[in-house]
Amino acid sequence: MLLTQNHLWIGRARNVLALEAEAIQRLGTRLDSAFVQACELVLACSGRVIVSGMGKSGHIGGKIAATLASTGTPAFFLHPGEASHGDLGMVTRQDVLLMLSNSGETPELLAILPPIKRMGIPIIAVTGRSESTLAHEATIHLDASVEQEACPLGLAPTASTTAALALGDALAVTLLEARGFTAEDFALSHPGGALGRRLLILVRDVMHAGDDLPVVTLGAPLRDALMEITRKGLGITAIVDAQGALAGVFTDGDLRRALDHETLDLRTARVDDIYTPGGKTCPAHMLAAEALGLMERTAVNALIVVDENQRPIGAFNTHDLLRAGVI
Repeated sequence: MLLTQNHLWIGRARNVLALEAEAIQRLGTRLDSAFVQACELVLACSGRVIVSGMGKSGHIGGKIAATLASTGTPAFFLHPGEASHGDLGMVTRQDVLLMLSNSGETPELLAILPPIKRMGIPIIAVTGRSESTLAHEATIHLDASVEQEACPLGLAPTASTTAALALGDALAVTLLEARGFTAEDFALSHPGGALGRRLLILVRDVMHAGDDLPVVTLGAPLRDALMEITRKGLGITAIVDAQGALAGVFTDGDLRRALDHETLDLRTARVDDIYTPGGKTCPAHMLAAEALGLMERTAVNALIVVDENQRPIGAFNTHDLLRAGVI
């Protein structure tokens, strides 16, 4: 009995997903010049996109507004019920109104049409009925109709809300590309998220500098380099020449390789005998995420930070990137 019930439930779920997927596919085939005009209207807008909808369409509208705002198109959601009681004051003549209503006859939306049209604000309507009042009154109408809802009763907004949401995403992403919006731009509006941390943190924000920078000069005893690595705890030390320019690096790995040299006396050895000339470096202004990529490609756990004259000014390792949330 339980297996039969599970089979029925999985079958119902798959049917819902199939119906909603089909609704989105059909929506794609219907995209026409109206969508192009909507994009052009928003790109020319000097104000914001005000998204409005009631009920389930309102929930979808809130998500669309959030997606637009985070991808380079200033936007916010306006509840149509509150709009009739003073919140229309948020709307300016420089804005564009994006209205969502499957029926196109939502009373709360139709109630704010007269003042909106009086202000001369262009309206983009997303409805499921091209013959509806909202579709006729809009500057541009986007057809988001579906053949049937996924709800077996044909009542609960399911496929229709999915189609509206997908259309909103299509609009946002198209505008994103048209604006040349970059990942760095995205990070500026998401400073609290993981992406923001990855894209806004620079090497200078994570590196150890000043007295915390591990450094020894060429010709120094090997034990001095070992002590510097131990004191600074980064697993690396910079090796500089007499002018203070980077000559190379000495790492834990160099020490392990030195232990394989039977003829090398670690008690009398100089750092010159086993250090790595050159070494991997990066500038302080490099994104920490980019530096992480360099470390991964070259299989190193730490980097020396240099200035324009190749003088060491800092150092960091993967633990520093982990603490900063870059990894």
